[in-house]
Amino acid sequence: MKRFIYSVIFLLHTATYAETIHADFEVSYGIFGKIGTAKAVLKKESQFYSIDIKLEATGLAKLLSGGRKEHHISKGHIFNGLMVSDLYQVIKSHGDVLVNKEYHVNHKKKTIKKNYTKYHKGKVVKKEVKTLDFYSKDDLLTLYFNLDEAIKDKDKPQTYIFKAVGAERQQGKVSVVIPKEVERPKYIEVLGKEADWYATAIIHQQIFSSKEGRLMLAVGEDGITNNAVLKDVIFFGDIRAVRVK
Repeated sequence: MKRFIYSVIFLLHTATYAETIHADFEVSYGIFGKIGTAKAVLKKESQFYSIDIKLEATGLAKLLSGGRKEHHISKGHIFNGLMVSDLYQVIKSHGDVLVNKEYHVNHKKKTIKKNYTKYHKGKVVKKEVKTLDFYSKDDLLTLYFNLDEAIKDKDKPQTYIFKAVGAERQQGKVSVVIPKEVERPKYIEVLGKEADWYATAIIHQQIFSSKEGRLMLAVGEDGITNNAVLKDVIFFGDIRAVRVK
């Protein structure tokens, strides 16, 4: 469950014209089958937006993770048709432990302040505040909801480099690769042919046994990614996230 958010974030990529979007996803892992669910809501009102994603482990994964849950929240304003993050919050819990991370973006000073608080049985056991060493108008959620505007030509092979709040381990770096024509049959084999365009999102940090997490994406005509696969994780197969609603 710890890394499922990356799969879901990439799945939630969508065009930004809708006022409200609801999307439900199921996450499965090789021979273990279904291991998690996610529910997402994007709301846009006038010049402001909010994105709310809740993830929860299920079945065996729930038992082994101590009932792990994650709640990701992004709030901010809309400028030139794009969502600009003012606050990104991540709440994770398992067993008696809860961690709350809040990122406050100051666009005037181009700074990002991170507040980290860890609780055990409701009591604060760790608390720290720091300023990150990079700046971005995007967080991990808005970046992918804004991709439809950022990537104009979805058929032209190219690598795009972005920065996002919430990815500080890699100095905010996130890459999205549009594959070459000769590579598309591989995407169709893994993700199916019901896609308007394909891409690979690269998470520049170690995930499971891989140096970099490479997530293959199939994006539909409506701009919503319907299928995403993190290939060959350890010995048990792929992690797959599929939109079910």
